[in-house]
Amino acid sequence: MSYLHLSFYSAFTLSSLGLAFHRTHLISALLCLESMMLSMYVALAMWPIQTQSSTSTILPIFMLTFSACEAGTGLALLVASTRTHGSDHLHNFNLLQC
Repeated sequence: MSYLHLSFYSAFTLSSLGLAFHRTHLISALLCLESMMLSMYVALAMWPIQTQSSTSTILPIFMLTFSACEAGTGLALLVASTRTHGSDHLHNFNLLQC
């Protein structure tokens, strides 16, 4: 395994561990999701270089587009939940309440 693969795997693993263990604020969960998407984007962008392919792929651009949409949606939810509940603590959000 090369150092490049190790860095991508470790970045994705650390992001998923951060998402699993530090779920107190919504903004920290969103940052962990964004770092997971960023590590996947860099891995997909470096994939044609690693395989020595002469064609460029459009998949990293699609992933970057969906990541930007996900970030915008996440920030809109953060603003809406902060306005309605007063904070971004995840334990304040109860989906069973009206």
